[in-house]
Amino acid sequence: MINFTVGPVQSCDAVRAIGAEDVPYFRTSEFSAVMLENERLVLKFAGAPKDSKCVFITGSGTASMEATIMNVLTPEDRALVVNGGSFGDRFCKLCDIHNIPYDVIKLETGRQLRESDIEVIAKDKKYTAFIVNKHETSTGVHYNMALISDYCKRNNLLLIVDNISSFLCDDFNMSELGADVMIAGSQKAIACPPGISLIVLSPRALERVTKNDPKCMYFDLKDALANQLRGQTPFTPAVGTLLQMNARLKEIESAGGVAVEVSRAKELAEYFRSKIKDLPLEIVSESLSNAVTPLHPTNGMSAYDIFLKLKDEYGIWVCPNGGEMKDRIFRVGHMGCLNETDYDKLLAGLKEIMK
Repeated sequence: MINFTVGPVQSCDAVRAIGAEDVPYFRTSEFSAVMLENERLVLKFAGAPKDSKCVFITGSGTASMEATIMNVLTPEDRALVVNGGSFGDRFCKLCDIHNIPYDVIKLETGRQLRESDIEVIAKDKKYTAFIVNKHETSTGVHYNMALISDYCKRNNLLLIVDNISSFLCDDFNMSELGADVMIAGSQKAIACPPGISLIVLSPRALERVTKNDPKCMYFDLKDALANQLRGQTPFTPAVGTLLQMNARLKEIESAGGVAVEVSRAKELAEYFRSKIKDLPLEIVSESLSNAVTPLHPTNGMSAYDIFLKLKDEYGIWVCPNGGEMKDRIFRVGHMGCLNETDYDKLLAGLKEIMK
């Protein structure tokens, strides 16, 4: 199978080799050194402000989304949430569960966020936080972070960014944007197995975590931060995945860092998009990430049927959607260990199916 989904994605040889080994015991100085190096590299790649910290959660990206809402915000806050798809909606549901007051900027499928969207909702209201999925993976929309950053700086808002599917695929610098929280995951452009998500916290976010008292054990970030100081986690982590992440992060650093990795994703995305112009496929997003291309068949075919045919007849995975987008939109990813030859095989399959 060739994997063009948005996670888990294809891993490099070094990552797969570690996955074939027995998982070692982790309460050791050697594993602590790995964890501290993981933190150093993530903070570097995120452009995190000085004195920021990173914690690693054994759980999917949603686990870190929920941990962030629980630890950084309280019912005394009021958040502004961008909802342009299933993952923006997930932040709304998390705020509901944890009694965080919020207003929502609801966007139509594929539409970019505009300044007028913020102005209409935020008029004459006071907010303390802005929550956004930098890249709404379900629809492929890559939000205008410069616009969001400017609004948050002018209004002194805490900026919480889910960067799960965009990290290492698109430019992102916490210090420049004034972002206070960045969330990412192991199974996207880090290109490791799923199981680890991470949260980068700026000093301002760390101050909130210190003062907050979430009613939970596993997601208490104070405990996670205290353990990370010595390169450990409060509970048994996904040890193998963290070792694989270490190899992958060091690979990215030795290859030239974030700029090179972002450029590689961009080149793959542009190659694929240039080759589908004659196919009955419409790109549905107004603003594209390098991470994924969201496609709507314009010849009446079901997007889900295309996913099934590629999987069953060609040995190729693309990424389907669920709910109301199931038959309308499928997605092709540009992250992980892929090359142009892989895309040529996908393109050949799509051309045959479209006939």
